[in-house]
Amino acid sequence: MASAQIDYAEFYRRSIDDRDAFWGEQARLIDWHTPPARICDYDQPPFARWFAGGTTNLCHNAVDRHVAQRGEQAALIAISTETGSEKTYSYAELQREVQRMAAVLQSLGVGQGDRVLIYMPMIAEAAFAMLACARIGAIHSVVFGGFASSSLASRIQDAAPKVIVSADAGSRGGKVVAYKPLLDEAIALSPHQPGAVLLVDRGLAEAPMTAGRDHDWAALRAQHLDARVPCTWVDATHPSYILYTSGTTGKPKGVQRDTGGYAVALAASMRHIFQASAGDTYFCTSDIGWVVGHSYIIYGPLLAGMATVMYEGLPIRPDAGIWWSIVEKYRVTHMFSAPTAVRVLKKHDPEYLRKYDISSLRALWLAGEPLDEPTATWISDALRIPIIDNYWQTETGWPILTLCNGVQPQLSRFGSPGKAVYGYDVKLIDEASGAELTGPNQKGVLAIEGPLPPGCLQTVWGDDERFVNTYWKSIPGRLIYSTFDWGIRDADGYYFILGRTDDVINVAGHRLGTREIEECIAGHVAIAEVAVVGIADTLKGQVALAFAVPRDAGAVVEDAARLRLEGEVMKQVDAQLGAVARPARVLFVSVLPKTRSGKVLRRALQAVAERRDPGDLTTMEDPAALQQIKELVG
Repeated sequence: MASAQIDYAEFYRRSIDDRDAFWGEQARLIDWHTPPARICDYDQPPFARWFAGGTTNLCHNAVDRHVAQRGEQAALIAISTETGSEKTYSYAELQREVQRMAAVLQSLGVGQGDRVLIYMPMIAEAAFAMLACARIGAIHSVVFGGFASSSLASRIQDAAPKVIVSADAGSRGGKVVAYKPLLDEAIALSPHQPGAVLLVDRGLAEAPMTAGRDHDWAALRAQHLDARVPCTWVDATHPSYILYTSGTTGKPKGVQRDTGGYAVALAASMRHIFQASAGDTYFCTSDIGWVVGHSYIIYGPLLAGMATVMYEGLPIRPDAGIWWSIVEKYRVTHMFSAPTAVRVLKKHDPEYLRKYDISSLRALWLAGEPLDEPTATWISDALRIPIIDNYWQTETGWPILTLCNGVQPQLSRFGSPGKAVYGYDVKLIDEASGAELTGPNQKGVLAIEGPLPPGCLQTVWGDDERFVNTYWKSIPGRLIYSTFDWGIRDADGYYFILGRTDDVINVAGHRLGTREIEECIAGHVAIAEVAVVGIADTLKGQVALAFAVPRDAGAVVEDAARLRLEGEVMKQVDAQLGAVARPARVLFVSVLPKTRSGKVLRRALQAVAERRDPGDLTTMEDPAALQQIKELVG
C-alpha cells in the first residue's frame, strides 16, 4: 500500500497501465463477502463494471466492521447551532440506530433494489436513513432539504421511491423552513405516489399527517428498539444511490453510483488523499444533499473508522468562530469546506481564527468551485496549515485533481487544484479536432479516457443513452468523458481550471475565460468576491460584465467611491490580462446569488443582465439576491 516513500508519478502510472493489479490491491481496504471475480469489466465501453462477481455491503464496511475494535469510539457527531443541540453517537450506538431505521423501512415494505427518497435537514436521522438503505440493499436518493416542490416532484417521479423519509422542518440562519408542506405539494404534483412517508418531528413546524400514508419516526422507532437487521450482501455493481445534479432542466439527471467500486474508491481516497486513520475526526461543512456530503460526511470518514461531524448551521452563527470552536472541542484533524465559505469568513474579524486552539487540525481541503489565489493565500496565512484544493464532480464521486499527500507529500500551488489523481487517465483535448494536447500550458477541454475509475457514475438512472450522449460524445471523433471544463497543465503536471466550456465568452473574436477575469479582479485588495459573465453586445458579440462584492460595503456608498474602485479594478485587469479582457462594467453588490451548496448562479446573472427570464431558481439560497442586480442593470 501507499507510503510517503512511494514516488507519486510511478504510483499514478501503475494505476493507469496496470489497472487491475492496482485496484485489486485497493480492494483489500474493504471487507468482501464474496471476493470479486474480475476487477474491471470494460467489455462494453463506456460502461465500466468494477469488481464484478464480488459481493459486499456499504453499511457493513462503514459501521459494523468497526464495532468490535472501536465500538465505544465516536462515529457520528451531530451538531446544530440552529437548535442548540449536540449529540455524539459511538460506532455501537450508530449500529443500533441504523438497525432501528432499517427495521422501520422494512416494515414499510422497503427491500433490496427499492428506492428511498430522503428529504432531510442535517440531522442524525438523515445519516441513519442513508446507512439503513445501504444495509438492506435499498437505493437512496437524497434531495437537499427545503428544495422547491416542483423540483422535488420531478425527482420523486424519476426515482419512483417506495418510501420518502423527511422531517417537519429545517432551519437556516434562525429561520425555520417547513418541509412537510413542500413535500405534500410535491407528492400531489408527482404522477408517482410513494407507498409511505416517514416523518421525523423536530417540533419546529406544523406537520399535518396524511392518514394511511404518513408515519411518525419516533413511534415506529419505539417498536423496533431491539431490532437486529443483518446486512444484505449485494453485488459490487448493485446501485447504492441516485443523486440528481443541481441545476438540471427538463427531465432530472440522476447520477447512479455502484456499491463495491464506491466503497473501494472512498476507502482508498481516505488513505492516499486525506492521510486519514481510524480515530481521527473529520469535519466536512457541506450538506448530505450534495455529493461532497455523501462521500465525505457519511461514507468516507466512516469507512476509515473516523468520527465524522454533521453540522446544521451557518459558518458565522452565532459568530464567525463557530467552526473553529468545533475544531477545538472535538479535536478535528481533517476539515473539508468550500472557497465560498472561506470568502464569507474573510469578511469577518480575523481574531476569530486566533481565538480557539486548532492545533489538532492537519489540513483544510477546499472544493466545489475554483479556489482563487487571494482566498487561498488569506486562509493559509490565517490557519498556518496546508490548504489543499481539489477538483471533482457529482458524477465522479471523489477527486479527479488534487494532491495525494498520503502517497508522496507535495506542495500546493495556489490557483491549481493539483495533479491528476490515480485511476483517472486525464487528458487535455483540443475542442475542435479532438487531438490530445501534450505540451505545457496548452488550453483544452479536461477529459478522462475510459474506463472511469471505481466510484464514478455507472450511468444516468434509467437512461443509458443519455449517459453516453451527454458525457462521452461531446468531443469529435472520440469516445471520451468530458468534464466540460477548460484547463491547462504546467510543466510539472499541475492543472489549472479555467471555467466551464460554456463560460467562455467571445469578445470581438477573442475567446476569454470568465474565471480568468474573476481571478484577476479577486486579487484586488478591496474585493471580497466576484462573478464575471458574458453578455450580448451588438458591437463586439459579447462583453464581460463583473459583479463584485466589496470587502467594505461602506466604502462604496458614494458614486465617486464606486467609480474610483471600478476604475482601479479595470486598470488591474488591463495590466494583468490586457485591455481586451477588461469588463464593460464592474457593478458592486452586497451579495452574489448562489445555490445552497455555495455555487454562484452565473447563468441567472447573465440572464438578468441581458433582461431575460433567469429560469428555475429553486436551488438559490436567497431568492432576493437577484433583485439588487435587476435594479443595477435597469
